[in-house]
Amino acid sequence: MLERLWAPWRSRYVSEIHATASEEGEGTLFERILASPVPDEETGILWRGATCFAVLNAYPYGSGHLMVAPNRAVADLADLTDAESEELWAAVRAAVAAIRRAYNPEGVNVGLNLGAAGGAGIPDHLHVHCLPRWRGDTNFMTTVAEARVLPEPLAESWSKLRNAWEPQ
Repeated sequence: MLERLWAPWRSRYVSEIHATASEEGEGTLFERILASPVPDEETGILWRGATCFAVLNAYPYGSGHLMVAPNRAVADLADLTDAESEELWAAVRAAVAAIRRAYNPEGVNVGLNLGAAGGAGIPDHLHVHCLPRWRGDTNFMTTVAEARVLPEPLAESWSKLRNAWEPQ
């Protein structure tokens, strides 16, 4: 099993999001985060649109890993309205551009896992993963120790990406 090494600043974020999500109690995790009264810099929300939003991944594969999702829970691309689909893909383009500006990566992964069998951790609310990549970014810790070392705290990733996000 892949282990992660986390720093203490994570506990506050996780406890606040969990408490807020538990208090709200309704909707998917993404709907609860979007409706949360917690400030965006603490929830990780990078951008809010009319029908979609972008948020940092709380358990990233690497620094700069974000997700773009519709505001409402839909499980499949076919369930999106035309307006949601247009805004989702425009936001994915904006996310990739922000990642490139903020991190100057050699490549960017963009992908979806649709349905539980497809690997979706939140199968009732589709979301597009966007993350920077570099040649050789699989390191010794991941390969041998099955642990991931993240070089920057989520707050720093949020700040870099938020500052690099261009208005749509």
